[in-house]
Amino acid sequence: MPVILIRTILLYALVIFAVRLMGKKQLGELQPSELVTTILISNIATLALEDPDLPLLSGIIPILAIVCLDVFITVGALKADRFRRLVTGNPRVLIRDGVIDQREMKNLRFTTQDLMESARDSGIFDISKVQYAIVETTGKINFYEKQEQKPAQSGTESGGSPGNPPVLVVSDGVIDPDALAEIGLNEEWLEKILIKKSVSLSRVFILTADENGDCYIIKKGTK
Repeated sequence: MPVILIRTILLYALVIFAVRLMGKKQLGELQPSELVTTILISNIATLALEDPDLPLLSGIIPILAIVCLDVFITVGALKADRFRRLVTGNPRVLIRDGVIDQREMKNLRFTTQDLMESARDSGIFDISKVQYAIVETTGKINFYEKQEQKPAQSGTESGGSPGNPPVLVVSDGVIDPDALAEIGLNEEWLEKILIKKSVSLSRVFILTADENGDCYIIKKGTK
């Protein structure tokens, strides 16, 4: 009994350390790789607890190896955008300009019930009021509601179509061509903006822009 208790305490502490090492987001919405890591760690810890004859190292070493692999994947995703897309996938747009992309829903195997349930979870009970909806890599759907047009501020006539939210065009110095295409802009426009703002691409930490060409820039090393 004392041996089992000691093994339990050690594995409990190790699993907590492993989850904390993988980041706080591990406790919330999980990316596919994070979900697999969590399941494997829990299974390995369970095996080590259920079989007292199994050496404790046979549980500790695999857990540490999985954590190291997850950290390696996370670092690789930070450094290489293609690798990140391979591991986590890309956010997918379900509703754009108030129009549901039915083909995308079929590709993601989302039913209309799934869409309506997610909308209700976000406090939206009328799908006609949704301007933009995007499926994150965690599977969660985020909604952007239609806004009332203000002619004096929007530059368009009353009753016109409200604009979509800004998209992430540059992340840590790396351009996302798909994001530029989504808002109808190109790299030539981006180059002009960077020259106008007197900042090089390598110095850009975050750059978001909308279809009107309005952008927001955060430089590296600044708050």
